[in-house]
Amino acid sequence: MLNIVLEHVEKRFKGKTIFEDLNFQVDKGQTIGILGANGVGKSVLFKLICGLERPNQGRVLVNNVEVGREEDFPRDVGILINEPAFIPIYSGLKNLMLLAEINNTVDEKTVKSYMKSVGLDPENQTKVQNYSLGMKKKLAICQAIMENQSIILLDEPFNGLDFSSVLEVKKILGELIQEGKTILLTSHHQQDLDAICDELYIIDDYHLKILTDEIRNEYFQ
Repeated sequence: MLNIVLEHVEKRFKGKTIFEDLNFQVDKGQTIGILGANGVGKSVLFKLICGLERPNQGRVLVNNVEVGREEDFPRDVGILINEPAFIPIYSGLKNLMLLAEINNTVDEKTVKSYMKSVGLDPENQTKVQNYSLGMKKKLAICQAIMENQSIILLDEPFNGLDFSSVLEVKKILGELIQEGKTILLTSHHQQDLDAICDELYIIDDYHLKILTDEIRNEYFQ
């Protein structure tokens, strides 16, 4: 079953082409890695899937529903793009509860459970402004998964983390994979994604290209 379909998608910003006749499909339960340098369109791809951006041409379908036509923002998509705008003087739990109240789909007990699942103590009253980078990343991942979405989009989840925190985030991802989630990850670094993903793609020349050995040798040797 296909969870995500992009058909003949074109996306431009102020005359600059990001994607051109892009076709891309993700099966339910797949874990897909997206590689590419800054500015090539990794975040834009995720914004197209979750409805934060619209294609200039083509269409995007999530669970067989066309984004922007039948549904503006697919509810079954959890997303981490850059750093969420958490309120720095509030605790992690208070920030997540404010977000939970928007859709009113999860209660405090559920939010606390998800915080524990990513290694955060929901009773910790430390303000987010005093969180370590690793704690902020875990909190960001928690906001992306706490409504039990079946599709998870994580833009640069390892960026800026030390080795220990990378291992902790990979453990969280492994648990999501075991639950059968459909996961898309981006990174600058192939080694971050190799052991996690079913397939790797690279954004090049306005398209997504599956990372074959030939392309690996071209880009990473």
